[in-house]
Amino acid sequence: MIHKSKPSGRAIGKMVRFLVLAGAAAWLALGPHGQAIAAGEMSQDQFDKRVRDYILAHPEVIMEALQSLDARQREAEAKEAKATLAAKADDIFHDPASPVGGNAKGDVTMAEFFDYNCPYCRQVAPVMAQAVADDPQLRIVYKEFPILGPDSVFAAKAALAAERQGKYVQFHKALYDAKTRVTEAVVLRVAAEIGLDVPRLKTDMQLPDIQAAIDRNAQLAQALKISGTPGFVVGEQIVPGATDLATMKELIKQARAGK
Repeated sequence: MIHKSKPSGRAIGKMVRFLVLAGAAAWLALGPHGQAIAAGEMSQDQFDKRVRDYILAHPEVIMEALQSLDARQREAEAKEAKATLAAKADDIFHDPASPVGGNAKGDVTMAEFFDYNCPYCRQVAPVMAQAVADDPQLRIVYKEFPILGPDSVFAAKAALAAERQGKYVQFHKALYDAKTRVTEAVVLRVAAEIGLDVPRLKTDMQLPDIQAAIDRNAQLAQALKISGTPGFVVGEQIVPGATDLATMKELIKQARAGK
């Protein structure tokens, strides 16, 4: 499900003022008897009255103009997103520090920005797993994006450190399967349960490139205007928020068709 942006109060105010002027111009072009009237030939009060009369006589133009504004904003945002995706494609889909799941050589890649303590990320995790199971050509890129506090940062660092032991995807799944807030204690317990070398994990978590990878993801999310979790990038589309399996498959289908 892709959320559509709404015009801001400031944008609406500007549009209304624009409508007032446009309406005034149309109304002032002809006087009540079909004679051309120049704006300079009337007082401010006369001008204001004509504007008010026009808007009251044609209120539908405000809604039409707002709908046009909304469409133009969506078009502009789509163009901006497409340009950003093109410029950041390697960072999104081919950063060597971002773990990969699914088919590493698949023909369509879906990148997910997530936080282990985000309930919506936990909700969508089985959806992603099903998408991978149903599509042998789907490649997943995991973007650790811990925005919900220190516990989330600890979990993200641990997950990236688990990649160095070849168990990222297993650890990633196990953290969601814990079905509880992912605290430091939970992270270390889950790590031990899946057979990770916990002392090595703790050491690797402190490596500068682990933090650097998280910082790059945060900068990338900002560039893509992904401010919450989860956030997905599929083909040329940025999808904020959790989504269902049917929508996810449709996005993958569109991305595959666009190749």
